[in-house]
Amino acid sequence: MAREVLKGSERKPMAGARALGKCDPSERFEVTVLLRHRSADQLRAGVAKIVAGDASGKRLSREEFGKQHGASAADLEAVRRFAHDFDLLVVHEDAARRAVVLSGTVAKFNAAFGVDLEQFEHDDGTYRGRTGPILLPGDLAPSVEAVLGLDDRPVARPHLRARSAQERAAPNAQAGTFDPTQLAKLYGFPAGNGTGQSIAIIELGGGYRTTDLSKYFSELGVAKPKVTAVSIDHAKNRPTGSANGPDGEVMLDIEVAGAIAPGANIVVYFAPNTDAGFLDAISTAIHDTTHKPSVVSISWGGPESTWTSQSLTAYDAAFQSAVLIGVTVCVASGDSGSGDGVSDGSDHVDFPASSPHVLACGGTSLKASASAITSETVWNDGAAGGATGGGISSFFAVPAWQSGLKATRANGSTSTLTKRGVPDVSADADPQTGYQVRVDGKESVFGGTSAVAPLWAALVARINAEKGTPIGFANTKLYKNHSAFRDITNGNNGDFLSARGWDACTGLGSPVGTKIAALF
Repeated sequence: MAREVLKGSERKPMAGARALGKCDPSERFEVTVLLRHRSADQLRAGVAKIVAGDASGKRLSREEFGKQHGASAADLEAVRRFAHDFDLLVVHEDAARRAVVLSGTVAKFNAAFGVDLEQFEHDDGTYRGRTGPILLPGDLAPSVEAVLGLDDRPVARPHLRARSAQERAAPNAQAGTFDPTQLAKLYGFPAGNGTGQSIAIIELGGGYRTTDLSKYFSELGVAKPKVTAVSIDHAKNRPTGSANGPDGEVMLDIEVAGAIAPGANIVVYFAPNTDAGFLDAISTAIHDTTHKPSVVSISWGGPESTWTSQSLTAYDAAFQSAVLIGVTVCVASGDSGSGDGVSDGSDHVDFPASSPHVLACGGTSLKASASAITSETVWNDGAAGGATGGGISSFFAVPAWQSGLKATRANGSTSTLTKRGVPDVSADADPQTGYQVRVDGKESVFGGTSAVAPLWAALVARINAEKGTPIGFANTKLYKNHSAFRDITNGNNGDFLSARGWDACTGLGSPVGTKIAALF
């Protein structure tokens, strides 16, 4: 049988990982096959018009999108035949998402995709992995854009930082920190509570306890929002009992978004921390015809350099779908400065924040009086803590709305962007000036750009509710209106300096909420 390499599917072991041997051939798991759009050229043209602010650009309902741009019946049938030929089970198919989930054993998947799955050990545990590309039968290859799930290494980490133990133990330990409603007031958010909107939150582990949410919102004097958990690829709302683990991320996201937009429905999509699980959660939220979120908040990510190009392209395609449907996607830009936690001495940006079809959210350090901001700088705790992610993509082209912008280096030199610059916007992320939340029965203070994504998502929900229709992709308009932001001109995130206008630390700056709302 003639085979073709699936473009961009090449994999290497994780840095420092050690091969333990072949996977058990009888081990059973699931894989997501992502198919091409039915009308890819028309989709790209439609997205381009909306991104450019062209008045002729037309949004589609989720149902219209599925009919016009979902997978074709012929491509779905091709996957079914392929599954039959290799004794794989079709567990689920979704034409709108262009996804077919297959179940099978290691032995069957090895044969079907021309791979040799092995078990690897790394610092945080073990994973099932592969080396080299995926090989597809020649008659199926034209239909497939990505095959995700053969490798189940963790692809993302939560972008939150706990306040230091010393700070928590100090007298008046809450001094200098904020509850989310205080930040909404300091940033001048427009009135409203997001009634009628749904905010999607993507989580790759952990969970929430309803009792914690009830107590938190009650003490805050805010009506408890409706919170719904959605299971993706068998993951569930499963609190671990560790506030500094993924539970902290889940609760931070819900409590920040829910405190600022308590009238909105908060829908939490729990998925495995794999390339397949993460994408399945994102695409399910974007195409969800039941909850119909108008904004998505993502506080997880990983260095762009650790992703395969098929994954980068597949996720970005999902975000393009969001543009066409009118869903705003807010993504944390990372908490490890200009290197994004990679130890090779080079600059790296975080993905999915580096997609040009999302709103990438960076971090600041905020000080305020009772009613006004007194100072705001780039969040950078140096060696003792984290720093806002930001820099220049190595994969995505510079979008038109960033054309001509320059990044300022730590040595003071500037260079015009030749690739996508990160982030777009920012807000308070410093754990020392962080967010007061409740996690696993305890009051805590967290920061990180994880907090910024749900804060911006809640702002979008308030604007959507007042406007009566989603603002959708916002970057183009935001970049044309710098005066709607508080420009951050002091600080660095390592190799990049803040500067007047856009910079690779805090983007355009932090929001002046009423001015942002007035743009739409």
